[in-house]
Amino acid sequence: MKVLITGGSGLLGQYLNAELSKENEILTLYNLHTGNCNKFNSLKIDITEFEKIKGVIREFKPKIIIHTAAVSTPQLSENLPAKNVYRTNVNATKIIAEECERINSKLIYTSTDLVYAGYRGSMLTENSKLIPVSLYAETKLMGETKIQETFDNYIILRTALLYGFGLNSSKCHFHEMLKNLTENKSVKLFIDQYRTPLSLIDAAGIITLLIKPDIKGEIINFGGLERVSRFELGEMLCEIAKLDKNLLIKITMDDIPRLPKVEDVSMNTGKLQSYGIKQKSIRESISEILSAIH
Repeated sequence: MKVLITGGSGLLGQYLNAELSKENEILTLYNLHTGNCNKFNSLKIDITEFEKIKGVIREFKPKIIIHTAAVSTPQLSENLPAKNVYRTNVNATKIIAEECERINSKLIYTSTDLVYAGYRGSMLTENSKLIPVSLYAETKLMGETKIQETFDNYIILRTALLYGFGLNSSKCHFHEMLKNLTENKSVKLFIDQYRTPLSLIDAAGIITLLIKPDIKGEIINFGGLERVSRFELGEMLCEIAKLDKNLLIKITMDDIPRLPKVEDVSMNTGKLQSYGIKQKSIRESISEILSAIH
């Protein structure tokens, strides 16, 4: 099957390249960083060059587009001109959805758990209240809307905090935490924000399974099984990797200036599991991550 991946050099994108290339013909797109894209059929392109991205899609004619490219963190989004964030996260998503409709392709779009109201309780379902509090989350939700307005052959994945080992130029908080703990350096971790983290290995594996069944017109919570704070995640890492828990320092969201505060966007993943997806515990996933890097 022909699969086009945007954001191929990103945190999740590089895992998708490796996983999806096993049984599919992939074309992976990257922009500023190459990542592992040079090991696969790849192309350097800025997805905000709309005529170029249209041309690539029409020429490759993928059966599925997995759209992960974005201005991808709340902090990064707040430091860029809003029009740039909108152009990448909203306008480019609309163009890609329109091209999917044009060539009869399915679109799998990675949105974020941060679209939910972060004060309405825990283990939220797909129908829970939506109140994005950052420009990043707002534009990802607008991307969802553009897709839904365009056609119905989509899967929107509201993606939780992803953790694991970033490949090549990509990094994530978990990766930095592991590096610092291994070097006997202290790590500051939130005790007052709760999410349902999903490992990068699991995320790529699950998406590979989701491209096979005939699922469309669905929004799915894309997270792990357990509701934890970053501090609790750090404690689990220390226990499994036999690192010093005393290096973990408790902080609150109030300790970070201008941080868009989201208290609890932990998600119920019952719908994801209803498609036959078997999920691992955090401890199982951390053990898998550590064994993969040793």
